[in-house]
Amino acid sequence: MPSKISGLPTSEPLAPPKGSNTGGVAADRTPTDSSASSTAQTGDHVTLTTSGRSLQKLSDAIAQTPVVNAAKVSSIKDAVNSGSYSIDASRIAGKMLQAERGLK
Repeated sequence: MPSKISGLPTSEPLAPPKGSNTGGVAADRTPTDSSASSTAQTGDHVTLTTSGRSLQKLSDAIAQTPVVNAAKVSSIKDAVNSGSYSIDASRIAGKMLQAERGLK
C-alpha cells in the first residue's frame, strides 16, 4: 500500500539521503589507537549564513521579551483604581467590526 505522503510503497525501505552518516547500522567495533585519531569526527556540520545568524539573534531576543507590557498594565490598573479610566465604546465597536471583516 503506498504512503499517503510520498506515494511510495511502505513495504520497501527508503534509502538514506545522499551524504548522510546515519543511514545504516554500524557494526559494533572497538577502534584502535591509530584509527581513533584518524576518524576524529565524521558527523555532519551546519554553517549559518549572515541572515540565518541574524534570524537566530532575533529569535533569541523575542524569546527573552516579556509577553505582557508590565508598565502599560500598571498604568491601566492605576487609572481603573482612581476612576479616571474611560472607555470609548465607538472605538471598541469599530475594532470589533474590523476584526469581524478580517475573518471573512
